[in-house]
Amino acid sequence: MRQYWLIKSEPASFSWEEQVKNDVEPWTGVRNYQARNNLAAMKTGDLALFYHSVTEKAIVGVVEIVREAYPDPTSDDARWVCVDVKARGAFKRAVTLADIKADPFLREMSLLKQSRLSVAPVTEKEFHHLTEMGQWQGHR
Repeated sequence: MRQYWLIKSEPASFSWEEQVKNDVEPWTGVRNYQARNNLAAMKTGDLALFYHSVTEKAIVGVVEIVREAYPDPTSDDARWVCVDVKARGAFKRAVTLADIKADPFLREMSLLKQSRLSVAPVTEKEFHHLTEMGQWQGHR
């Protein structure tokens, strides 16, 4: 059964444009235990919303998990893992944090409940709602 996620990246460090250019990219550098556990729970075929944090604060695209958790090459500590993600398509319209906060349907979303978490689960209904808001062509 497919699961859905939200992954955050500061555009100055790694942007959606870089993800698209690279196509498949390891999602490295996660150093929070709960976020790491979420990475470890990801399965091939799961989809994740790509969120630009800090400056834009908006969901800008969708990636697919194409390789399950393996040791993060940016750490010497084997407890840290990463997954590989593949660009699946940009949102036609970025969905901002303000949009999410204003939508009563999304009031329980983990992004709002645990705002500092860089890798978070998203329900299937939230995912489809957000991809419709963003006019993503790959939804459903």
